[in-house]
Amino acid sequence: MARRFVTLDVFTDTALAGNPLAVVLDADGLDGPAMQAIAGEFNLSETVFVLPPDNPRHRARLRIFTPKAELPFAGHPTLGAAVLLALRDERATLTDALAFGLEEGIGTLSCLVESGAGRGQVRFRMPVLPDFVGDGPEPDVLAAALGLAPAAIGFGRHAPSRHSLGPDFLFVPVGSPEDLASARLDPAASATLGDPAALYLYTPDPDAPGRQFQARMFAPHLGVPEDPATGSAAAAFAGVMMQFEAMGDGTHDLVLHQGVAMGRPSRIHVQLGIESGALQAIEVGGSAVIVMEGTLHV
Repeated sequence: MARRFVTLDVFTDTALAGNPLAVVLDADGLDGPAMQAIAGEFNLSETVFVLPPDNPRHRARLRIFTPKAELPFAGHPTLGAAVLLALRDERATLTDALAFGLEEGIGTLSCLVESGAGRGQVRFRMPVLPDFVGDGPEPDVLAAALGLAPAAIGFGRHAPSRHSLGPDFLFVPVGSPEDLASARLDPAASATLGDPAALYLYTPDPDAPGRQFQARMFAPHLGVPEDPATGSAAAAFAGVMMQFEAMGDGTHDLVLHQGVAMGRPSRIHVQLGIESGALQAIEVGGSAVIVMEGTLHV
C-alpha cells in the first residue's frame, strides 16, 4: 500500500543543516521487522513511524528505529514528528501553539509546538529522569579509542560517566574544541570500552555565554557512525550536569552545539528544573523544517 513520508531537518531552522529525519505516516499495519527494513532503506540516523495512540487523548504513538535497532526514545524524531503533526493539524490555524502528548517506549512526552510555513519550534518535557549507570573507562583507555592524548580527557570536575535515558550514553569530557574536532573513534579499540553505548563527547564552548557546550556523538553499534544532533543524549546530559556542576535550585538553561564537524550544525536547548537540590524536570527544545515529501510503496 502507499504510505506518505516526509523528511525534515531537525534541531535547525535551516534546510540542509541539522539532523535529517524520515517520518512515515499511515504506519498502521506495519510490524517491527518491516519498520526496521524501511529504516534501513532510508539509512538516516533515525526513522520514526506514526501510529494511532493507545490513549485517544494523545496525538499519536511513535516507534523509532536506527538503521539497526529500535529505540524506546530519541529526541530528534520526537521533535520532528511533533512539528509535522502540528503542521498537519487543522487546529494549527486557530491558535498560536498546540499542546499534545506523543506516546513512546519511555512514556508520554508532553509537547508544545509553534509552527507555520513548513517549519516549527518545539519544547517537550521528559516523562522520566536520567539514570546514573556508572563511571566511564579510564582516560588512557578512552584516549586510545578516540585517537587523543590521555591528558585531553576531562576538564574541571568532569570525568567520563555513563547515564541512561532510554538509550545508554558514555559521556566523555574533552579539554578543548580542538580535541573534540580531532577525535576519531577506532572501531577495534572501542571494544575495550565495555558494554556497547553511544559515545557523547563534549567540551565547553569558549566563545559562547552561559552554559553552552560543543558536542559529538558516535554510535556505530546502532548503525550511526556519527550523529549530527542527539536529543536523547542532550536530555541525559542533565544527569552529567547534576553530577559534576554546582547546580542550585531553580531553572537552568543549556545549549548544545552538535554536528559542526559533519557540516550539519545543530542547536539543542535543554532546561533543567531543580528543587531541594534534586533534578525534578527536563525539557528539550529546538526547531525543525520540512525538506521533502513522498510516497512509500510497501
